[in-house]
Amino acid sequence: MIYPPAERRPVVDHLHGRAVPDPYRWLEDPGAPETRSWSAAQEELWRAHAGQLPGRDLWRSRVAALTGAGMVGTPAWRGEHRFFVRRTADQRHAVLYRCGPEGTEEAEEALIDPAELDPSGLTTLDHWQPSPDGRLLAYQLSRSGDERSELRVMDVVTRQVVDGPIDRCRYAPVAWLPDGKSFFYVRSRQVRLHRLGTPAEDDAMIMEEDRSYGLGIGHDGRWLTISAMAAGGNDLWLADLSASSPDRPDLRVIQRDAGAVTAPAVGLDGRLYLLTTLDAPRGRLCVADPARPGPEDWADLVAEDPEAVIGEFTIAGRTLLVARTRHAVAEIDVHDLATGERRGRVPLPGLGSAGGMTVRPEGGHEVWFTYTDSVTPASVHRYDTRTGLTTPWAVPPGAVQVPELQARQVVFPSADGTPVRMVVLARPGSGPRPAILYGYGGFGLSLTPSYSSYVLPWVEAGGVFALAQLRGGGEEGADWHRDGMLERKQNVFDDFAAAAEKLVADGWTTPSLLGACGESNGGLLVGAALTQRPDLFAAAVCSAPLLDMVRYERSGLGPSWRPEYGSADDPEQLGWLLGYSPYHRVTKGVDYPATLLTTFGGDSRVDPMHARKMCAALQWATSGSRPILLRHEGDVGHGARSADRAIGLAADMLAFLAAHTGLEIGPSPRPVARDQR
Repeated sequence: MIYPPAERRPVVDHLHGRAVPDPYRWLEDPGAPETRSWSAAQEELWRAHAGQLPGRDLWRSRVAALTGAGMVGTPAWRGEHRFFVRRTADQRHAVLYRCGPEGTEEAEEALIDPAELDPSGLTTLDHWQPSPDGRLLAYQLSRSGDERSELRVMDVVTRQVVDGPIDRCRYAPVAWLPDGKSFFYVRSRQVRLHRLGTPAEDDAMIMEEDRSYGLGIGHDGRWLTISAMAAGGNDLWLADLSASSPDRPDLRVIQRDAGAVTAPAVGLDGRLYLLTTLDAPRGRLCVADPARPGPEDWADLVAEDPEAVIGEFTIAGRTLLVARTRHAVAEIDVHDLATGERRGRVPLPGLGSAGGMTVRPEGGHEVWFTYTDSVTPASVHRYDTRTGLTTPWAVPPGAVQVPELQARQVVFPSADGTPVRMVVLARPGSGPRPAILYGYGGFGLSLTPSYSSYVLPWVEAGGVFALAQLRGGGEEGADWHRDGMLERKQNVFDDFAAAAEKLVADGWTTPSLLGACGESNGGLLVGAALTQRPDLFAAAVCSAPLLDMVRYERSGLGPSWRPEYGSADDPEQLGWLLGYSPYHRVTKGVDYPATLLTTFGGDSRVDPMHARKMCAALQWATSGSRPILLRHEGDVGHGARSADRAIGLAADMLAFLAAHTGLEIGPSPRPVARDQR
């Protein structure tokens, strides 16, 4: 394959006594004429290759059919009204609805339909929060994937916007005060108090540090909690709004520089509840008096489980529900609220993922949560604390057909002997098959069983799909995360390589049939895998990846990720970063796997320059005939996008991996009907 020319320039940075070459620095500027010309040529090359991918239309058709399940979310209750989101098969975006009491004839009404606001499909609903009485709705919209939301307030009766827009509110948490006339929110990494009808520029500044924040207010409106990301965890403050002005809340420290993640909430009983990893890597639930909120006054309510990770908790009446994952499989336990004693377990439909628990803010005996597994689209279930019964409450609106498959959890040793788990999905059969190994391994995020219109078509066509639960994630708690960050980041890549070797050793696949796939931090993972172990993979998809780890913190949200990766400004940490930075490990004369790098024009988290520079380096270096390609898509970003855009991306990724691992998709899959209605 003939690649567009890319000049290697003699750019060398001298950092802490190290010479760090950067021959494609010029590709960092997307507006430079030479970058634009090179990018246009790469896009033409990709389109030519994509047009020849076998079964590309079939992949798209099958992904679309499985996406047709749609989605439905858990309800947010305000009095007898509930707010929820739902997307049908023919809708490009989920729509926010409000509905009256169950059993009444009050019809549901659409409040926010992004497609109605913008028929182009480029506008997304990023966040929403009703006021305490449900009469007002704070909601955030962004366009073209940039996630720099504008915050508005709607009167839900008249549908009129009564306040805003307030710009630069990226997924900002909103905490309403009880009067429904003011709220705390986050704008440009600042916690502010906004009073309806006043200019945003006049909003009181509550806290201003270059960190990500979380906010919460109890149902009675008395207690404000503020969380700020910190190294290895978060810092926390609590303010009694009955004793100090909301404009100048008297913030008391709950936790600072503890190296632990703690989620606080003040219950209707007046106790401060703290879900924390402090002295408990898998989590414990503590209680305290809000007047003495420091760790020295915390008392265990639910102790740490040595094998299960606490993810969340909620309170329904006098019942405490604690959601855990045991080796990434969900369970929800019932505890006595006063003593913490375990009383039982919430029945779940299967071995999958459950969470997102919601209750009525004023209290009650019902809890709503979502459930999903590998062949079940996410649905909403209701648990009744009086009867102990779990019943389906809301299902996705579409009927889908899913393939028969078998799910196996495999345990294998990594390079240092650490046991690592992997879930392998496949149809019944034996012998090596084309396979995809998927991973993430960062930021304490867990890969748990879930329905995916990207995974199922691959398995249906006869392939193997494996999800590796690597260090750096949260599957086994805070220590599991710490063992895959900063100076231990190489553990993540070793785990991934060991997972690939396990798939080969167990006869699932061979290196000539194996593809690697990852997105964002998972794109970094795949970049490290293909530069450290190119012999293990036939193909790779690197989506929205971080790849130049020396300069990652100079763009997008990079500065906020220093606690995860480290900083090139520190001599020791520069050594860690250079040890695995994929862009800096590309070596001339290596036969690299077929590689597809995907980027998005509206991505404000990860700069597309990472993929551009890596693409140029790999095209220059590879000694083989397997293609190195760049797929760029404008007007979308790192996260949410319209369903049709998501389908197109998934289909292209699958078609590329199939073409270069030898998987063929047939026109007539053999599905098993599963009607969710």
